[in-house]
Amino acid sequence: MNRVLSRALPVFTLLLTLTLSGCGYNTFQTTDEQVNAAWAEVLNQYQRRADLVPNLVNVVKAEANFEQETLTQVVEARSKATSTQATPELINDPEAFNKFQQAQGELSGALSRLLLITENYPNLKANQGFRDLQAQLEGTENRITVARNRYIKAVQEYNVTVRSFPSNLTAMVMGYNVKPSFTVENEAAISKPPTVDFGTK
Repeated sequence: MNRVLSRALPVFTLLLTLTLSGCGYNTFQTTDEQVNAAWAEVLNQYQRRADLVPNLVNVVKAEANFEQETLTQVVEARSKATSTQATPELINDPEAFNKFQQAQGELSGALSRLLLITENYPNLKANQGFRDLQAQLEGTENRITVARNRYIKAVQEYNVTVRSFPSNLTAMVMGYNVKPSFTVENEAAISKPPTVDFGTK
């Protein structure tokens, strides 16, 4: 009996390996790791931006007449964005992911308003330290966009595997679920055509 089992075990192992590879198990491992790597890069770029904000705020504070409310909004948005625990599990929890995305969106909005208002301050625009920080911030925003796009593609590949047959059967058995992706905060607003008014004076 033991002899039969010892001969059958390699055959069973081979069949199990072929079955798992044919049902998408290895693809899940690959795409899940790609999603995790892409997400880590998104977090890295968000952290880079958060690290720039205090220096930017300090330089802007030096401009005596600068609007305090705008600076307060930036500081509060940064605090909210960095208070969310950005763990790897975040990408498996759509609700937590949306809260994280909203907090990062608020920081983006606050920084955009800050940079827009600085246009009214010639001394600030002439400050080399401010210009350097502004360039670093713009570069970081570009890196965030690239990292988010890579994450979106990685999630798309993973989610297709989760939902496609026969790998969807493996997903059900092994507990693989669709992962959330970045979305537009207000789809209804961007779906409306812009209002153009060429009214006569």
